[in-house]
Amino acid sequence: MTAQPSLSRRAAAELVGTAGLLVVVIGSGLKAAELSRDTGVALIANSFASAIGLGLIITIFGPLSGAHLNPVVTLTSWWSRRTGGEGLGGREALVYTVAQSAGAIGGALIAEVMFGRTPGTFATQVRDGGHLLIGEVVATAGLVLLIQGLGRIGRSRLIPAAVAAYIAAAIWFTSSGSFANPAGTIGRSFSDSFTGIAPESLPGFVGAQLVGGILGLALAALLYGTGTGTGSRTRTRSRFGRGAKPAPVDGASPAKAAYETVG
Repeated sequence: MTAQPSLSRRAAAELVGTAGLLVVVIGSGLKAAELSRDTGVALIANSFASAIGLGLIITIFGPLSGAHLNPVVTLTSWWSRRTGGEGLGGREALVYTVAQSAGAIGGALIAEVMFGRTPGTFATQVRDGGHLLIGEVVATAGLVLLIQGLGRIGRSRLIPAAVAAYIAAAIWFTSSGSFANPAGTIGRSFSDSFTGIAPESLPGFVGAQLVGGILGLALAALLYGTGTGTGSRTRTRSRFGRGAKPAPVDGASPAKAAYETVG
């Protein structure tokens, strides 16, 4: 049985992982805008790089912390535990959220410095209007439904690729560009660039993301019930011929066990 990493190590994974995600998102946006004046071409490059980077980061940090990288994902994990499933405790959820927010801001500053820009300059791109907020609700609800759904049917191993593909698509099919991450949204307010968002737009976007998280949880419960798919994950492990590992009971996210290397 693989030992559960300490909360400090998991928090460090969330901080570094979220920082890496913001470096990828903002950095690819800066590079795309630098190389092309065509907004469509820049968005293609940014969405492609963001999706690849996100998938890799989830794959790397998933075995440590579950690679939430997103307070909404963390809060849904906390709620799952409160309703009798697997997930994070309240203290763990708070530590994760703080680490994600700090990592997002740090990643934004690193990206700015990396491209020779002055760090700490707030974004000036105002993103307001009800249609954009609806886009954020849809984007976040879809993300939560995807993660929760795969976990409940015992296919958590698909989450890295599935989430990466979903974000790449949602950047295009939502009016808001699918921020879908309160920590990431805050971080992007520290970059006055193609991917930035003005601080005055933060309350609306973060609020819409929280509403989307609740909607995603409700849809997951409606479609898949409240089970966590533990039995399915156990059967998946046994196919590798090494035996099953007990389901985590120490506050790990529902998906975390499925990321672990079969030992």
